[in-house]
Amino acid sequence: MSTTINSPFLGLAGVTAHQVVRRFGERTVLDRLDLTIGEEELLVLLGPSGCGKSTLLRLLAGLDRPDGGTIEVPVKRAVVFQGDRLLPWQRVLPNVTLGLRGPDADARGRAVLEEVSLAGREQAWPKELSGGEAQRVALARALVTEPDLILLDEPFAALDAITRLRMHGLVRELRSKHHAAMLLVTHDVDEAIALADRIVVMSQGQIGTSHEVHLSGAERAGSIQREQLRSALLADLGLATSL
Repeated sequence: MSTTINSPFLGLAGVTAHQVVRRFGERTVLDRLDLTIGEEELLVLLGPSGCGKSTLLRLLAGLDRPDGGTIEVPVKRAVVFQGDRLLPWQRVLPNVTLGLRGPDADARGRAVLEEVSLAGREQAWPKELSGGEAQRVALARALVTEPDLILLDEPFAALDAITRLRMHGLVRELRSKHHAAMLLVTHDVDEAIALADRIVVMSQGQIGTSHEVHLSGAERAGSIQREQLRSALLADLGLATSL
């Protein structure tokens, strides 16, 4: 019997998943998985396509329910998907404030658009945006509600390399302004190293290994420590022979 607990007050742990099971037919995608995410921690969930990363994210987002185990998450949470999922019939500002109530909704929307460097684009249509701009709008939409947990499901996978690096820089800037726990799902080792406080690698429906990342900005860009971590992550993924 599965139990999902939504609580805005979880002490030191922003997220706790205990013995979580998720099956699709006869296939077990998550097999008694345990995971915690601390308050304000940026955790990167790394693994190959099809390993269950997005399945776990959907459970934490409340978009799906487990077949077993317990999940504790903050009530206030937001999701940024790989696609921007903007409403094409709404301009940028209404897309950001979608579902937001109160007389200050537009002001809050404009404030977060400024944070993602889109001030002045409030009246643009989604079709007028570049891929990077559209994802920045999606980030703004997630931030406008001041969530305690932000879930990012490979949000930069479709972007070109230069735009992706810029988005990494933006995420780091936003972390200093917003005090939310973050879970980033990716299959990109370099992206994981660039952003994470901690990297966990999925294996056979469970958390296989966990790596704390204690690297400065310069060390993340290039250092012996970075290459050692990268080698360890590739080994965890069964790709050590690709070095």
